[in-house]
Amino acid sequence: MYKRNLVKTLTLLLLVVTFSVNAQHESSENSHEEQASSEKDYKTEIKEEIRHHVKDSYYFDFNSNSETEEYNGFSLPVILFDGGLKVFMSSKFHHGKEIAEVGGNYYKLYHNKIYKTNADGKLTYDEHHHPTNIKPLDFSITKSVFSILVVSIIVFLIFLSLAKSYAKNGSIPKGIGRFFEPIVIYIRDEIAIPSIGHKHYKKYMNFLLTVFFFIWFSNLIGITPFGMNITGNLAVTAALAFLTFLITQFTSKPNYWKHIFWMPGVPVPMKIILAPIELLGVFIKPFALMMRLYANIFAGHIVIYSILGLLFVFKSYIGGGLSFGLALVISILELLVAILQAYIFTMLSALYFGFASEEHELEHNE
Repeated sequence: MYKRNLVKTLTLLLLVVTFSVNAQHESSENSHEEQASSEKDYKTEIKEEIRHHVKDSYYFDFNSNSETEEYNGFSLPVILFDGGLKVFMSSKFHHGKEIAEVGGNYYKLYHNKIYKTNADGKLTYDEHHHPTNIKPLDFSITKSVFSILVVSIIVFLIFLSLAKSYAKNGSIPKGIGRFFEPIVIYIRDEIAIPSIGHKHYKKYMNFLLTVFFFIWFSNLIGITPFGMNITGNLAVTAALAFLTFLITQFTSKPNYWKHIFWMPGVPVPMKIILAPIELLGVFIKPFALMMRLYANIFAGHIVIYSILGLLFVFKSYIGGGLSFGLALVISILELLVAILQAYIFTMLSALYFGFASEEHELEHNE
């Protein structure tokens, strides 16, 4: 009887220990799975935050969370032309979760693009899973457009006060004008005059000053957490480069085209070979302007946000501290890149204007 009870007790203890070990093993596996899932969620959230910062949007959000539907910011005007002008606020889309009904027409926000749908918001797709619904002409005030307007107003107000300061104080700037006057003089004396010449530089100064300060201020504001990624938008840099291209072509002298199609002092066979290359260069130059500014600013934003995202991936004082320190260093470098890219764009534009306005071979050296 005693032996039988001892066997039962030992068997029961063995079962308890086995169950406990299995439970601990399962708990450990679940813990690892939860940790991996948590890390995956962090990485996905970081990627979405980076995309949200660099892409354009119909909303101006500050620290919003799409999962909890907590949106901090404000909606922007949507302006569509679809059988007439349709104007409404982007809040009608409720961040893409609802269909906007305007004047009997229904519109759906899908992957940050507006499509015309039926009342149910149904989208049809092609074989590549791209929507085939009609996209109305879109003239909306997006986040990038709003940011451009803000920067333009800032530049206008600063230089309006600078001009008034000059007028009131006998061409002597006061206040903030003392900071900007040396920069204006530098652009005139070190960029415009050497590149274009004394004779023609004045007619280009308005554009050169405007584009320099617009790019500089846009780059500076883009470093802030407000998500105003202006010059990291390809459409913006393309528009700036296109303006440089138009001014170059429409202010060019006959000598400019002569050097492109029939270069003086070059043998005729070489002229025939080089003329298409020179003509291609007319379009490559603004393309290089566009891509240089866009790529540098866009890459800078991606790098800073990616390094800041490592703070949430490492989850340690050492890794987090290193990530924060590296992000701080790169942010300081971005301050230099902000003005450097404005300088490069302005300098190259001035050189193109100089080539276009050159009247004869010796004028540029004079």
